[in-house]
Amino acid sequence: MVDEWNHVRDLPLAVAAQLAAAAKSAKDAKAALQQQQSSDAPKSAIGAIIDNIPARSSKPDAAPAHGTVAIRSRLGLPSLDPSSGQESVTALVRIKESRKVPKPEWHAPWKLMRVISGHLGWVRSIAVDPGNEWFATGAGDRVIKIWDLATGTLKLSLTGHISTVRGLAVSPRHPYLFSCGEDKMIKCWDLEYNKVIRQYHGHLSGIYCMSLHPTLDVLVTGGRDATGRVWDIRTKNQIFALTGHQGTIADVQTQDADPQIITASSDATVKLWDLAAGKSTCTLTNHKKSVRALAINPNEYTFASASTDNIKQWKCPRGEFIQNLSGHNSIVNTLSINQDNVMFSGGDNGSMYFWDFKTGYNFQTAEAAAQPGSLDSENGIFCSTFDKTGLRLITGEGDKTIKIWKEDERATPETHPVNFKPEINV
Repeated sequence: MVDEWNHVRDLPLAVAAQLAAAAKSAKDAKAALQQQQSSDAPKSAIGAIIDNIPARSSKPDAAPAHGTVAIRSRLGLPSLDPSSGQESVTALVRIKESRKVPKPEWHAPWKLMRVISGHLGWVRSIAVDPGNEWFATGAGDRVIKIWDLATGTLKLSLTGHISTVRGLAVSPRHPYLFSCGEDKMIKCWDLEYNKVIRQYHGHLSGIYCMSLHPTLDVLVTGGRDATGRVWDIRTKNQIFALTGHQGTIADVQTQDADPQIITASSDATVKLWDLAAGKSTCTLTNHKKSVRALAINPNEYTFASASTDNIKQWKCPRGEFIQNLSGHNSIVNTLSINQDNVMFSGGDNGSMYFWDFKTGYNFQTAEAAAQPGSLDSENGIFCSTFDKTGLRLITGEGDKTIKIWKEDERATPETHPVNFKPEINV
């Protein structure tokens, strides 16, 4: 009988050699595993980490101890001698490090440099020329006045509003000045002719704030109708109506990065808006009282909001909370930040607080004195801005004056030392 499989009974030589090599390597690996298991148990990964922690020893030349001894010596516990026959137990313990609080940068205190009179009503809005040569103010006397920044002399008065002028903005790309007021009017003034060339209609009540977008030809306004409105400067069309607030929009800020629009309202919320979609991306509800002021930091991707309870700092673009700045116990009407990280907050009772923005250290407090002939109750600060250099602070006040402040050039860190006592919230 012929076996039909006889010709393939033996494997080809090449395949047989491969099988033999694989069997030998498997046998060697099995022997190595058995030898390892028969020896002492290996240290775990955590055990190796513990053993690598050096022990604190009073002797500088002492050899590093065993992991158990190292951990126990850190905790001040009686150590176990691993060379003795006793079984020792190791434990990895997290040692809490103290929180590092940055020291605030020294800033010179600010002093009053000039008082400018001329308005016949409360000064409610200020805007500085991008060339830093002049600034404009709007007041309760319905007049917009333009002043020389260097000398404080009056250059021009613009009339046309029929109620308090609450917002001003100067365009960096066009010779235009924008104004808004409690008369529901938004006006575009051509400063080459000193005439109104455009008006924007749509608000249902008084307009309390405005902001020009830094890179787009877009104007954002907000007011008592609880709606922020986005306008195309050239066509006068309303692009978006930003609805969602339940109370008066008291301040609005714009920037060229998201969120491009930030609004603060008397409903105690701050909203961040997506300009492309015209919708709110985030609502910050941390404040307990009406939020009257916003300020964007020119150096960082952060902004601040002010209410009676606290001044709060936030991180863009999602509005993550950074810290509270406590101490300005007043209705804060205005915030301003310059390039040196000095933040100014002005209160309804004339109180002025100067802060180091990064640490929240309040390095100076002052009080604006009411002018002769004014009531003490009229020394409230309603608006403020730094000039383009950040070296001059301009405030508009309830005694109908404009005050210009500057840093005290004679102050030094020795005459005005930093007395920083941070509050550590564990």
